[in-house]
Amino acid sequence: MTVDWGPLAEIIVENERFVITSHVRPDADALGSELGLARILDRLGKQVRIVNPSATPDHLKFLDPEGRAVKLRNGVTIEQALDTDVHLIVDTSAWQQIADVDAVFRKTTARKVVIDHHVSSDDLGALEFKDTTASATGVLITELAEALGVELTEHEAVPLYAAIATDTGWFRFSNTEGRTMRTAARLIDCGVRPNLVYQQLYERSSLSRLKLHGCVLSRVAVEFDGRLAHTFVLQADFRQTGAHPSDTEDLVNDCLTIDGVACAFILVEQRNGQIKASLRSRTGVDVAAIAELFGGGGHRQASGAMLPGPLATAQTRILQAMHAALQEPAG
Repeated sequence: MTVDWGPLAEIIVENERFVITSHVRPDADALGSELGLARILDRLGKQVRIVNPSATPDHLKFLDPEGRAVKLRNGVTIEQALDTDVHLIVDTSAWQQIADVDAVFRKTTARKVVIDHHVSSDDLGALEFKDTTASATGVLITELAEALGVELTEHEAVPLYAAIATDTGWFRFSNTEGRTMRTAARLIDCGVRPNLVYQQLYERSSLSRLKLHGCVLSRVAVEFDGRLAHTFVLQADFRQTGAHPSDTEDLVNDCLTIDGVACAFILVEQRNGQIKASLRSRTGVDVAAIAELFGGGGHRQASGAMLPGPLATAQTRILQAMHAALQEPAG
């Protein structure tokens, strides 16, 4: 799938003020794509704000030392966010995923643009630049830079490399393809040092994070003839270990390392009582379809949703959907 960047290039040339938004609880693809795009627009002399529905997780702040990504109503008002020529949404196409920023996006008179690689989507009333075959939104932003004639430097390349590397499980997941590696190689040629990015992302664990992981992994249950693994995180776990909700990132992938497991999920109790479900699959099981049953979405092998509590009820609902999917014929 090839994206025609011509219409977006025209929008960028013709306008001066831009707001960039991504999804709640931003991961490295979300934040890295935002920062890469913002820095590309900086190079073109544009005025750029990054306005998100959530604060930047601590483990990703190294990508944004200037603190450009701010949470709506905590550093930028709705009125300030509305004062723009173009509002771009990256790494999501879902109303639920932009949370309270939808109050801005629905009301704005600015040009609306979506850049995304997810299969699951809503109609946001925007001009869409989507490629569901791209392994990460960071790939798309890198290709946009090329279409704009911007020669990337290390400053733009580092967040884009982090975006791609994390969304492919450091190039281990099945969404890794030749295009992925060629894009990553171009970013390395721009000055990215993969070992340093990896160290920042994965080799700075706090003691509280390790304690949380030990607690949660001790609860892992395996069902359906060893093909399904799952676990959960309670608010009490955060209090007892001193860990942060962002410390649960990638925990679900540990469940997939169990021999014979085809799919896995983790449920994380939120402060408001809702339950965040993260779903993963090796092959065969389409977890995006399962997430969509609960108002979520994502990719075939990595998706998520937010369910009402209590946790036991959410767990039963996800288990039922997972069991049904595992019973379906492969293919």
